[in-house]
Amino acid sequence: MRLLNLHPGLGPTAVKRIEADVARPRPGLLVLRYLVTAAMRDLSLPPPATPARADGLWRRTCFEAFLRPGPGEAYCEFNFSPSTEWAAYRFDGYRQGMRPAEGLEAPRIEPSATDEGFELRVSLNLDHVPDLARADAWRLGLSAVIEDAAGAISHWALAHPPGKPDFHHADGFVLDLPAPGSP
Repeated sequence: MRLLNLHPGLGPTAVKRIEADVARPRPGLLVLRYLVTAAMRDLSLPPPATPARADGLWRRTCFEAFLRPGPGEAYCEFNFSPSTEWAAYRFDGYRQGMRPAEGLEAPRIEPSATDEGFELRVSLNLDHVPDLARADAWRLGLSAVIEDAAGAISHWALAHPPGKPDFHHADGFVLDLPAPGSP
């Protein structure tokens, strides 16, 4: 498990800790697990919905993965809501050329909650997304946007660039994930 860090410009939050685990069991499969430690009564989660693509998920509690295949500046952004809605976008470079990611099957999103926290498991098949399944190595940034019961938003990531929260910034892509069987 890897620890996501609260953005340094934010004050106290209802969340005590966020951890994330990531695996690539085969070249085109990304498996994520986010674990939030917080009193559930202090969090605001979107209500369950039909699993479908939806924009603007980052405005509420949402878990994200930013994936860069190999060298270059192109990357993909994936958003996963506890509602089971999701989003996927491709970018040509830093916040440039945004468009929906094509060839993507709906991810399997499994939310679960207890009084002490929340867990979100995601399985994302990237076999039919150009450039992703064939890439030997992926560079990832993992992040979360958490809304508390009072409506305040906190931003969490493996690494934050200087300044305001910005999950798209290259400084956030800190995790190398080789293809299975790579040295």
